[in-house]
Amino acid sequence: MKIAVIIGTRPEIIKMAPVIDEIDKRGIDYILIHTGQHYDYEMSHKFFIDLELKKPDFNIGVGSGSHGKQTAVMIKKIEDVLVAEKPDLVLVQGDTNAVLAGAVAASKLHIAVGHVEAGLRSYDKTMPEEINRQVADVASKLYFVPTEETALNLLFEGLSPHEIFITGNTIVDACIRNLKIAEKSSKALSDLDLDGDVLTLTMHRAENVDDPQRLRNITDALLEIGDELEDLKIIFPVHPRTVKNLKKYGIYDKLESAAHIQMTKPVGYLDFLLLLSNSKFIMTDSGGLQEEAITLNVPCMTLRYNTERPETVTAGGNILVGSSKQKIVDTLKQISGDEDLYKGMMEAQNPYGDGKTSQKILDVVLKAFDEGKLDIKSPEHIMSHEGRELLEIHDNTTVSEFEDNNRGSTVSIVFDGNVDGKKEAQFPYPDLNLEGKTVLVNNFRVK
Repeated sequence: MKIAVIIGTRPEIIKMAPVIDEIDKRGIDYILIHTGQHYDYEMSHKFFIDLELKKPDFNIGVGSGSHGKQTAVMIKKIEDVLVAEKPDLVLVQGDTNAVLAGAVAASKLHIAVGHVEAGLRSYDKTMPEEINRQVADVASKLYFVPTEETALNLLFEGLSPHEIFITGNTIVDACIRNLKIAEKSSKALSDLDLDGDVLTLTMHRAENVDDPQRLRNITDALLEIGDELEDLKIIFPVHPRTVKNLKKYGIYDKLESAAHIQMTKPVGYLDFLLLLSNSKFIMTDSGGLQEEAITLNVPCMTLRYNTERPETVTAGGNILVGSSKQKIVDTLKQISGDEDLYKGMMEAQNPYGDGKTSQKILDVVLKAFDEGKLDIKSPEHIMSHEGRELLEIHDNTTVSEFEDNNRGSTVSIVFDGNVDGKKEAQFPYPDLNLEGKTVLVNNFRVK
């Protein structure tokens, strides 16, 4: 078996590192394709060294550019590599342009695509990431989703539950793996004042930093926090885009002169991971940081009005505060002043698993390969879709038993009544008992 792993940005490299470790551990042949869309070769090469990963076999070096140009170049160059290397499976991760390009290039060549962290949805199509993840999911063959909620997103879009695998999120594996590396190699934190209560802040999304009113609301809240919570220190590694707009709108000097705010240049990943683990609070508009926060048991406040990581909110480790000055200040004061609330957020159960996601992904991949399920061929028989139907099940039977007894039928979604009389959607696990439940069934027949 041969796997092609496609990565393009630091978050992808971070989250795929434990998957690559697992591929190595099992002795599977693989190639590493780096699209290099965010930084130059030297910077990215050092990042692989820091994370103790091998040098990529192919570095496309696409650089920055418009979404269309960047994606087009990646599709062409990834296609060239795939044609030459002939992998059995292409693994992509997340929602970047590299994911979109890799999934499209592979699927057009009839190579199976495994999408790690599939099924996330913000339902905000102004975000390029939302378009990328949806297109990648259409083009994929195996879906490795972090939670049941993300699995349901795919089921409601009509995908087969037999191709969806709830594995957890590799961010948990990555945090465990990379924190060990950080603790033995990180040196930069000595320049930061980490005594007392630290709030680590990141902010880079266009909807926040390109909108002057939102940016002022958030920064006004940061300044007021210093008056309300005297013992709190804000460590703010500032993204270049954010610096540019803070200066453009005349805000930068106010933040820089505030005694409780320490603005720094962007911190390297391993140093940043240590900073997070030493923080009392995290405030961010990043998607991945919401996952890292709950993994590291640090209460998180998210500077957005929606999130593709709703599980962190449901679990109780994350609160959406948007860009409202009052909401930001009031929420932080409430968490700081309520020990039970703070403890509850800190101890929120991690919805992303136990750190064994990479093992589960490779178990699925090898089983699919052994069973010939990675082969993408034209059908030899005419298939007809004979419709969908909602059925109330009264027999004592499981999902797998129902499908065995009704050949051509797939239990797509299960609905179960709750105490409020509403029906909640459930993932159709093979051993789930269907008695007393309502099921959505897809019926296919071979002619």
